[in-house]
Amino acid sequence: MIDDVIRKVEAAIDASEHWQERGWPAVFGPRNVEVPNMKAAEELPKNAVYREEALNYWRQAELLGIDTAQAGRKALDALKDGRLDDADNALYLCQYLEKPFEGHAVTWIPLYESYRSSRNANH
Repeated sequence: MIDDVIRKVEAAIDASEHWQERGWPAVFGPRNVEVPNMKAAEELPKNAVYREEALNYWRQAELLGIDTAQAGRKALDALKDGRLDDADNALYLCQYLEKPFEGHAVTWIPLYESYRSSRNANH
């Protein structure tokens, strides 16, 4: 079980670190123009009224991704050391940080729920 969780956490760390690059469907402005990642936001015309909104959104995704990956590394270290309660706390933080992008990032929330279910099943 732990090896599987470790692999999932490693993949989630990678995903978090690239949220702004890989992106997801996100729309901005009165016409709901899709701007699916940071690169697309940066390529918007300078006079697009929703450009700053899109840039700020993807900057937030980048910053939260960095914070979440950092917490994910703490979970990874704890899992490798057998400190399951510490891993649980770090994974909880990861899923909490992901909440603003819930339904879009789909990285840590399902991982945490799966981890909690498997821990509860083993107790």
